Amino acid sequence: MCISGPTAAGKTQLAMDLFERLNGRIISVDSALIYKQMDIGTAKPSAAELARYPHALVDILDPAQSYSAADFRHAALDLIEQAIAQQQVPILVGGTMLYYRTLLGGMSNLPTADAAVREALQAEAEQHGWLALHQRLASFDPQSAARIHPNDPQRLLRALEVYTLSGRSMTELTESQEPGLQWPSYQFAVAPADRKVLHQRIELRFDDMLQQGFIAEVEKLRARGDLHLDLPSMRCVGYRQVWQYLDGDISADDMRAKGIAATRQLAKRQLTWLRSWPDLHWLDPTQVNLADEAWSTLRDKFATRPQMWLKKP
Repeated sequence: MCISGPTAAGKTQLAMDLFERLNGRIISVDSALIYKQMDIGTAKPSAAELARYPHALVDILDPAQSYSAADFRHAALDLIEQAIAQQQVPILVGGTMLYYRTLLGGMSNLPTADAAVREALQAEAEQHGWLALHQRLASFDPQSAARIHPNDPQRLLRALEVYTLSGRSMTELTESQEPGLQWPSYQFAVAPADRKVLHQRIELRFDDMLQQGFIAEVEKLRARGDLHLDLPSMRCVGYRQVWQYLDGDISADDMRAKGIAATRQLAKRQLTWLRSWPDLHWLDPTQVNLADEAWSTLRDKFATRPQMWLKKP
C-alpha cells in the first residue's frame, strides 16, 4: 500500500491509523526523514509515535551523507520482501515522488555518483553560472533540459554527471530500466482539493516548527562545522532559509516567508507528479475521515486475502 501526497496533507497520520487496523509494516518514502538530528524541520514523527508505529528508513543517515533513489529502491524492496514473508502489509508513506517512481516504475541503469566529477561540475557552475551548465545539458540532452529547471542544481548536476561518466545522456540511459514493483499496490494520495487549504496547513505547520525550536535545531547542525548548504540534507525545505537567517543574510520575517514559500513550491511539484500518476485513490482530509475512507477501500481489496493480514483485537 502506498500513501503519497503533498507535504502537510496528513499522510503520516493516515499511515499510523491504518497500522492500528492492519498487520502492517510502515516504510518511509521521504528523502528528509532519513537524516538523524533533523527532527523538527522534517516534521518527523515524535519518539513516542515512532515507538508505537515503527517507521523503516527513518533516522538511518548522518546529514553529511548522501542517499540516492537507487539506495532507497534497494532498501525498500528488501523491506517489502521481508514484510510479505512475515505476512505483513507493507505501508509505504511519504512525499518523495522520485522514490515512488523509482520503486513502482523501475529504474534505469545509470552510473553511480562520483564525488570528483560532482565537485568539478560544482566549481564550473560557480565560475560560469547554472544557466551555462543548463545550456550545455540542452546541447546533448534536450529532453532532460526541458524537464530540469536551471535553478534546480541537484537534478542538473546529476544529468551532467551521468553524461560525463557514461558518455550517454540520461534520456538515452533511462530507456533501459530495471523492472518496477512486482507486487500489486493500492495507492492513495492525500490532498485537500482546495489549494488554499493546503497553503494554510503549510503555513501553520511552519509556524509550529518555529515554536518547537526549529531555529535551535538548525543552529546545532550549523555548529558542527562539517555541513554546508550544498549538501542534500541542507537543501531540505526550511533548513536553507533558517541557515541563511543564522548567517545574517536574511531577516527573521524573510526567513519565515521564504521557508513557507519553498514548502508551497515543494507541494506544487508533488501535486504535479501525482496528477500524472495512474490508479490513484484521492483522499481529501477536509471532506472525509481519511482512515475510514481508506479502510473501506482496503476491505474490498483484502476481501480475498486471508485474515492474517488483519491485526488481531
